[in-house]
Amino acid sequence: MLTYHFYPPDLSGQGISLFAFFILMFLVSSMPMVVNNTPIFLIQWVVFLTFGLLAEIIMVQVGVLVLLIRLKVQKDQMFRLPLNSLLFFTVSLFSGLAYFAMGGKTGIDLIAEPQYFWVAAAYPVIHFTLNQILISVIQAALYGRRVSFLEKDLIWETVTSLITFPIGLILYILYAEVGILALLIVGVPFVSLSIILHLYYSSEKVIDYLQKASEISHKMAEHLDVNEVMELFILKLSEMVPVDYAYILDIKDNGELHSLYRKEHELIKPNDLIPTNKNEGISGLVLATRKSVLFHSKKKWKNIAKEFLPEDAESIICVPIVRSNEILGILLLSSTKKSAYEKSQLMIVDILCSHFAIAIENARHYEETKAKSERCALTKLFNYRYIEEKLNEEFSRLQNGSRHLLSLIILDIDHFKKVNDTYGHQSGNEILCELADRLINLIDTAGIAARYGGEEFIVLMPDTSKEDAIGWAELIRQIIANRPFILKQTIDGRSCSTKVYITASIGVAAAPEDADDSLALIRHADRALYVGAKQAGRNKVAEYVK
Repeated sequence: MLTYHFYPPDLSGQGISLFAFFILMFLVSSMPMVVNNTPIFLIQWVVFLTFGLLAEIIMVQVGVLVLLIRLKVQKDQMFRLPLNSLLFFTVSLFSGLAYFAMGGKTGIDLIAEPQYFWVAAAYPVIHFTLNQILISVIQAALYGRRVSFLEKDLIWETVTSLITFPIGLILYILYAEVGILALLIVGVPFVSLSIILHLYYSSEKVIDYLQKASEISHKMAEHLDVNEVMELFILKLSEMVPVDYAYILDIKDNGELHSLYRKEHELIKPNDLIPTNKNEGISGLVLATRKSVLFHSKKKWKNIAKEFLPEDAESIICVPIVRSNEILGILLLSSTKKSAYEKSQLMIVDILCSHFAIAIENARHYEETKAKSERCALTKLFNYRYIEEKLNEEFSRLQNGSRHLLSLIILDIDHFKKVNDTYGHQSGNEILCELADRLINLIDTAGIAARYGGEEFIVLMPDTSKEDAIGWAELIRQIIANRPFILKQTIDGRSCSTKVYITASIGVAAAPEDADDSLALIRHADRALYVGAKQAGRNKVAEYVK
């Protein structure tokens, strides 16, 4: 009302023209270009110079409403409607007041009165500057985000304004000369420019996504642990697109989809979700059709989903993880916001899933190869190579104080050559395998059992005192000596079982009391084995004594 009172518009004979400008504003607002979450209007200052402050304020307010409807603002973001309305009203009002304070007038003919040209040119500059200042204040107040004037988005908005300023100036001057015809001559290219800039900015975002996708692919390739690859993949995806829920599903032999990775609201959850089948639910549909899907709201997928999706899930991206034309799994991302994902983001996630499949396959191959290199092929226990690395790690922990005790048990089967000579090497291997099983069942998580070589075995026991290790060694001696080993043999085509009793001599040493390094610990435990147990009559447990 105050604006109308102090700056009443002169619309005599211009009703049709004002309506034409309104249509132009509507078209620009309905096909928006949004930079840094801020809509760019390309003609509001032309409306001001042509029809006055009140017309500009009203038209921009309508444009803001159309824009927010077009952007499908969520319920939790509805505060943006009054906020943006107030922002643009403030910018329009104070820019207009500044223009009038400089002696400017509306509806002037810049060709007939060129002295007003620089005042008219100053108005969009004031409008742009005031707009950026207010946006910076709002960003800092609401989001705690400091806006730099060298940011890419701000530079892009500045360049856009500089490009459109001459076109707007031509539209204003030409309208003063030929009237509404100017909208056809300049307005249509103006709208086309807005569409082109919108598409160009969208392509810039896609290029940015592709660059980030390339970086993510390189980082995934650097990791050779399956869990680390999955964690990195979801983490980086969450930085690119809004992710409240993330699921990676593995395909079992029966076609069921089982949860392999589950993250909900930044928390990794247990993989205890009910499996889904092919053609069942969203993930089953993707598995069956081998095609990615994008849903903008719950009402689009609620009749399809039969899986684990939380109640507040809205937008969904579901993509097959494909390697060599074979689906290895399914990725499902969800946001609690409607229309949270774009088609370009679906494309990027689809591309990333291909790289993810390669990274996972490489990590699995590495883990399988590493596991084979660390295991004894016969007994499936850890081998000498693994136990040597583990000993070095444990001594490092002793040195940095994260570990205080470390004990080592070495055992050697007594007269094992005689067993091989009597029953054959295959039977000897059976005894080694059964002994390995007995060690694993007894030790469980108290230590690490390994085959040291031949008929020698090692048990590494972190955080175990020498006295406790001797107790464990005595239990090991007893489960070997007191229980016969069953050999299955075939004689003259008949299968038979033979009971064989064996014993073992055992040596025990501990750190830091007996040794300062891993080699010394092995050497001292081995000395206790041969000097304290073997030479004392075998089937004994001996500790290292300095």
